[in-house]
Amino acid sequence: MLKQEIEDGTRSFADPAFRADVIDGLSRRPRAIPARWFYDHRGSELFEAITELPEYYPTRTETGLLRSIAGEIADRVGPGRAVVEFGSGSSTKTPIVLQALDPSAYVPIDISGDFLRESSRALSERFPALPVFPVEADFLKPIALPQQVRAAPKLGFFPGSTIGNMIPLSSTDLLRAMRASLGQGAMLLIGMDRIKDVSVLERAYDDAAGVTAQFNLNLLERINRELDGTIPVEAFRHRAIWNDDRARIEMHLEAVRDVRFMVEDRPFEMATGETIHTENSHKYGPRDARLLLRSGGWTPIAEWTDPDDQFALYLAEAQPPRPAP
Repeated sequence: MLKQEIEDGTRSFADPAFRADVIDGLSRRPRAIPARWFYDHRGSELFEAITELPEYYPTRTETGLLRSIAGEIADRVGPGRAVVEFGSGSSTKTPIVLQALDPSAYVPIDISGDFLRESSRALSERFPALPVFPVEADFLKPIALPQQVRAAPKLGFFPGSTIGNMIPLSSTDLLRAMRASLGQGAMLLIGMDRIKDVSVLERAYDDAAGVTAQFNLNLLERINRELDGTIPVEAFRHRAIWNDDRARIEMHLEAVRDVRFMVEDRPFEMATGETIHTENSHKYGPRDARLLLRSGGWTPIAEWTDPDDQFALYLAEAQPPRPAP
């Protein structure tokens, strides 16, 4: 039976998929919970704070890159496309694209409904003549887009190197789901973070102010709040580790002492030093990125990087499948 909470006089329900992922993730070895569950309302707010930290280079680097190439993107994409943003969050980079493209509509998709509606209202006020159709959904699967844009040519927008949060198998599945959602002939503008000096990467994911640590630990707070958890949050610490073999930063929640807790009446225990793996952030070289896109059904047609080659943006197209080269 779905857990019921009483908040401000209204009844809310825990997401069954959240419940299943948490129970399964805490039961498996090594323990791991998908990163998408970071993004309740508080998690979304914390992530926006992370993007403004001095150590967190991806957001400002990608934003600067977008500004510098907006005209080139517009020339290649053309006017009149419906822009569909996957995992829109606060849509902070979106105005750069919308101003450059002259789109027919904007469709932000995000799993955090409250945050989605807030950012959609703000963007509608900024672009009052642009039809905005927010969709609350998990974009990891094909999505039925609003009827108003189904016949329109489309540009998928997936900034922020979010693709790096997934293992290659899941990344490929996501790209294929995007192709299925957008249709043949669609284009995709996607950000991917480059491999770089390990010290730069570790600082970006373990900032001096501890905001990323709060973001990571908020997942435990959410479990306690939504799944009747009794996890002692103070018994865990945030860790960011570079895994060179897999070219990724890993985020973990490490137990600093032996702990026992319950989640929806199920008992769990962890020894000192054991971790819950909560996020990956894969980094891609140019060939890796292009191969990933092709594996997901997208043909790269343009690539841009910042002057320091820290971050890349790719424009790809859902071309008709070919049986041979």
